[in-house]
Amino acid sequence: MNREDKQRVVDDLHAAWSESTAGVVTHYRGLTVSQMGDLRRRLQKADVSLQVVKNTLARLAAEGTDFKAAEELFTGPVAIAYGKDPVGMAKAISDFAKENDALEIQGGVLDGKSIDAAGIKALASLPSREVLLAKMLGSMQSPISGFVRTLNEIPSSFVRVLAAVRDQKEAA
Repeated sequence: MNREDKQRVVDDLHAAWSESTAGVVTHYRGLTVSQMGDLRRRLQKADVSLQVVKNTLARLAAEGTDFKAAEELFTGPVAIAYGKDPVGMAKAISDFAKENDALEIQGGVLDGKSIDAAGIKALASLPSREVLLAKMLGSMQSPISGFVRTLNEIPSSFVRVLAAVRDQKEAA
């Protein structure tokens, strides 16, 4: 790889990492090409990119980005996943690591802060963004629907009282 190619890789990674909010650093030694392809497909479904890059180039690309926090993880054969959905990324990588012992999660970065492998696994245990949004929406709607039921109960009670008075007068 000549100097121009290396500079292009650094520039591309820097641009991608500047837009990303999360990243996971893994060691991939021992994975076959088909296993790496499977990992890439799983990550692609979560809208996450995976890059195998030399550590020196990764350190250069991390300058001025949130990935600077994960710089100490750039040792050995690293594959770096990055994207905007930290939970989806963590789930995909953790699930793959459970099935393939050769993939070792080293740690990562989340909003400019370094997190360890246990933090990545904790992220993977969270519900997806869609589930969290649905729960939040349900929580927001609950007081409103209770208020509407209360407002609706006032005329309903009045009608029931009138019906009871009518029934009493008919009986007498």
